[in-house]
Amino acid sequence: MDSEQKTIRSFFLFVWEVIKIVIISLAIVLPIRYFLIQPFFVKGMSMEPNFDDGQYLIIDEISYRFEAPQRGDVIVFRNPRNTSEYYIKRVVGLPKETIEVIGGGIIVYNDQHPNGFALDEKNYLGDLKTGHDLKVTLESNQYFVLGDNRSASSDSRSWGPLDKDKIVGRVWVRVWPFETAKVFAAPSY
Repeated sequence: MDSEQKTIRSFFLFVWEVIKIVIISLAIVLPIRYFLIQPFFVKGMSMEPNFDDGQYLIIDEISYRFEAPQRGDVIVFRNPRNTSEYYIKRVVGLPKETIEVIGGGIIVYNDQHPNGFALDEKNYLGDLKTGHDLKVTLESNQYFVLGDNRSASSDSRSWGPLDKDKIVGRVWVRVWPFETAKVFAAPSY
């Protein structure tokens, strides 16, 4: 084998090694990206003061395959009016509950609390109030979601309950900006 043939052979071996690395990388990365976690950029002010415009989040897509969303979870879902858009909101009402927004507060009625209980949101809302009085009863596959910035949020108060099949996943990690990085544990309400 002369030197030109060795050079060509070396080049093709190098190309083959690169192709193998790309295939193996894609075989690892694509399932993780499409079935386990997903990146998400916050757009808009609807979740301020807890999530700001431009923050980069990682969404846990697998947990809700094994357990239902819980009250207080911050979720990403497909906009019910335009499924090509994604929203981020907080779960306030669970399936088969009745949610009443009245006088700036939220009353939750369910089997355990037939007379209702006032939802305590001070740990993430402070003194912010929820406007737009209404009462909604959720079906077995529906959630009531609200933005944390209640005065500037398109949420279940305007377009109704959210069907479970629109939910992409739960906010797991805030990655950027780095000084606001945080891992979000599932809430315990």
